[in-house]
Amino acid sequence: MFPSLKALRARASAQAAARKDLAERTRRILALAEEDALSVNEIACADPGCPDTETVILLMRAGEPTRAIKIAKPMEAVSEIDVLAAACGAQTS
Repeated sequence: MFPSLKALRARASAQAAARKDLAERTRRILALAEEDALSVNEIACADPGCPDTETVILLMRAGEPTRAIKIAKPMEAVSEIDVLAAACGAQTS
């Protein structure tokens, strides 16, 4: 059975709010400048070696390589400590 359009809209709205909240917290935690670009996404992975749901924060600063901050949790579950810890060990992509 497929979810209703109302349920899909509610889920999309909740995800948009979680994305905005996490982006704002990440900007504050990492002391990002206004010109720094940030992208927050939640991805699902079917590979056995990765978590079911992962949050990926892309940090783009002028003159620097893009950094991918990966957190093995859904967006709604990511804490400020998760962001800071992942940023300390973030890989350059």
